[in-house]
Formats: sequence, structure tokens, C-alpha cells
Amino acid sequence: MRKCQRCKKLFCRDCMVPDVATGDPTAMLCLHCARRIVSPRTVSKYAGLESHLKFRAAFTSQVKLTFARIDGLIGSNLPMNAFRDPAWWSNSSSSVHAKAWLNAGWEVQEVNLKEGWVIFKKARDVPYKKSKRSKLEITKPFTPVPVRPPRSKVPSKTKVSKLYARIKNLERQRSMARGQIRGFKPRSQHEKKLFNSNKKPQ
Repeated sequence: MRKCQRCKKLFCRDCMVPDVATGDPTAMLCLHCARRIVSPRTVSKYAGLESHLKFRAAFTSQVKLTFARIDGLIGSNLPMNAFRDPAWWSNSSSSVHAKAWLNAGWEVQEVNLKEGWVIFKKARDVPYKKSKRSKLEITKPFTPVPVRPPRSKVPSKTKVSKLYARIKNLERQRSMARGQIRGFKPRSQHEKKLFNSNKKPQ
């Protein structure tokens, strides 16, 4: 296990590479930090705020956001000038943070630094794209899957004969139970074969 020079986390040796920026073999970086150096993130810090305002533009023309809510949208903390200087919220295209709401078609209408909220007003309509994936073009007409009608299950002759035999046995048992007299046990088949029906052994 070795420690990464940037994130200061422990990783195994297979997950470590030399520093790609300096080429120093003693300075080891994890694969995540090395990837960030080779291909740095080009997305703006305020891209989350821009996409949120584009989404809200579909059904409202005025949005009130707290500073804490904006922190959650951008995934980071606002600079201290946003809490102290109202000029930070000016609609100037020269600042990076103002481009976020200007590109979304919104402008800052009112700022309250004491309570920590800002009101955006929609200035123009900007189309909102959910994802960059291109939509699939349908060239062939839709053909539904053929559905087979369910077949009626016919019981086999063996099952029918077994069920018929069970019913007959139940009927015989019921008829024998009705013919019995209380306190008298009917003779078994063995007794009927050994003795005559009229005579009994003495």
C-alpha cells in the first residue's frame, strides 16, 4: 500500500503510477488523480446552476434560490465575494459565474445578502436538452409480436380415470357407513369366507 501524492489516500501498487506531470518516479499518483491531470475537466463550475435554470424555464419565469441551494447545485461553495459584494451578482458576461445564468436565458433581478437569497428572472427562452445522446430514428414501421392464443388444457385419460376411481371409492365408503348399526361391528371379509352366514362357531 502506498499513499497518493495528491489525494493522500492509500492504494495498492497496481493502482499507482508515476507522476505524469513531472515524470518523477518517486512521486506516485493514483489512477484517478493521473486521469484528472491527463484529461482535466472542462465543464464550468457553475454548469449545475445553468442546467437547473434551463430546466425551470420550461414552467416558470421567476426563480428564487438560496445561497445554500446554489452550493448544492454547483457541488461546491460560493466564493466569499458572493456573500459580501452585491456586484458579484451583476449580469456581466465577462464573469464566469454570470455566464451560467446568462447562457440559460436568465438574469439576476434581486439579491439579498443579509438573508442569503437571489431572484432570477427569465429574459429569453433557451431549449433544454436532457442528454447529449442522439435520438434513434425509426425507419421501419412498428410490427407487433405475434401472440398465440392460449390453448385449453385437456386433462389426460389417466388423470380422469384416477379421479373417477377416487369418487367411486368415496361413494362406497359412504354407503357402507350408512349401513352400519350403532354398537354392531360388521363382519370382515375373512369371517365371511371362513364361516357360513347362517351358522357361527360355538
